[in-house]
Amino acid sequence: MTLNSLTIAAARDAMRKGEFTAVELTEACLGAIDAADALNAFAHKTPEIALERAREADARLKAGDAPDMCGIPLGIKDLFCTEGVATQAASKILQGFKPEYESTVTSQLRASGAVMLGKLNMDEFAMGSSNETACYGDVVNPWKVDDRKLTPGGSSGGSAAAVAADLCLGATGTDTGGSIRQPAAFTGIVGMKPTYGRCSRWGVVAFASSLDQAGPMTRTVRDAAIMLGAMAGHDAKDSTSADLAVPDFEAALTGDIKGRKIGIPREYRMEGTPEAIEKLWAEGTEMLRDAGAEIVDISLPHTKYALPAYYVIAPAEASSNLARYDGVRYGHRATLNAGDGITEMYENTRAQGFGPEVQRRVMIGTYVLSAGFYDAYYNRARKVRALIKRDFDEVFAAGVDAILTPATPSPAFGLGEMADADPVEMYLNDVFTVTVNLAGLPGIAVPTGLDSKGLPLGLQLIGKPWGEADLLNTAYVLENAAGFVSKPSKWW
Repeated sequence: MTLNSLTIAAARDAMRKGEFTAVELTEACLGAIDAADALNAFAHKTPEIALERAREADARLKAGDAPDMCGIPLGIKDLFCTEGVATQAASKILQGFKPEYESTVTSQLRASGAVMLGKLNMDEFAMGSSNETACYGDVVNPWKVDDRKLTPGGSSGGSAAAVAADLCLGATGTDTGGSIRQPAAFTGIVGMKPTYGRCSRWGVVAFASSLDQAGPMTRTVRDAAIMLGAMAGHDAKDSTSADLAVPDFEAALTGDIKGRKIGIPREYRMEGTPEAIEKLWAEGTEMLRDAGAEIVDISLPHTKYALPAYYVIAPAEASSNLARYDGVRYGHRATLNAGDGITEMYENTRAQGFGPEVQRRVMIGTYVLSAGFYDAYYNRARKVRALIKRDFDEVFAAGVDAILTPATPSPAFGLGEMADADPVEMYLNDVFTVTVNLAGLPGIAVPTGLDSKGLPLGLQLIGKPWGEADLLNTAYVLENAAGFVSKPSKWW
């Protein structure tokens, strides 16, 4: 096994024993990154920063002052502001932007001794489910079963591809409607979306502020627990950050879920779901039952309204958040013609800087917030959101500890296959995941099997608010029962 294919837990333990150094581990990852340009996972490589931080980590390891993440090489999604390093949110409009500050999440990872290898490709402003909207070009899924190039999912597609292809030991992702969990399922890795407010949003380029949440993308549930512990915590700079103690998530992985109630929502049994995913869901249910959990049928009656509500609320918030990109203060500015004024500058800057998907969502958002439509669309969607949250509250109040669902309605599809389709077809990729964001709950995708062609499939577990520790333990049981160890064959 090469160093770059180790789990975070295994690398941590080996470095503490002195079996290899953080510099050696980082060099292995940097070599793998340079050999994987065909995947287009890394948008900005930072080898000098990586080696400098690896040397600092080795000094801490030698001194015996090493947190769990010390010396662990990570990829950082291009949505996280990193001091002095390009942060573009995969958009032309932020070309050349190098922040003078660091996001809270990446600051905490750095303080824990983690090593930043570079910035990862993603969908532009995190808007997409296939990583085909980036100004850097498409990310390619390392899994390949025929002559097609497959999507790694989105928006955290670069993060998912990098972890699955052993370019880094873990990566940061963000999840607004499934952008950690869907790519994790498409690439056979673990993706965790924490409770809204568990990780600070300060310094993360905003898409939809009431939905966005940062989380870890890793090879195993244990790694997700370790990495989340370093990412989470209260931040006074983020008014939505929860002032709650961060549990020892790794210590919660007891593997015991006897007597736990696992809910199976009948509304998630949707027409057209592939047989392989239905089968996987049934097998996952039996795995948890065999582990001693009680399986109960539950109803989340407002599920069918989740996708339309999400695609009103998220674009509305995006329209508001993206109004700051005007060509005046930072990023791209359109060249003006003689006689052009400030209005033409705004219009031309946004037309040149924003890609088609971002333009589409900004226009939808501006429309649903406009006079005459605010109550008909935005306020109605907010009321539906409250009902969706109430559905979950009632289920958890009735004693259910976690909910098991599919993570995606299909395995990874080919890049370009949905280019001419109605955009709503692409949005349907989030059908199982958006409810979790609307309700602010924690969710995790765990790889549990392969389809008939050999592509990975994942299941999703949804937990109670602030119940990440219990949720990770249930996911740990599912992971162990499924025994998923498949890796993509190296073709790049």
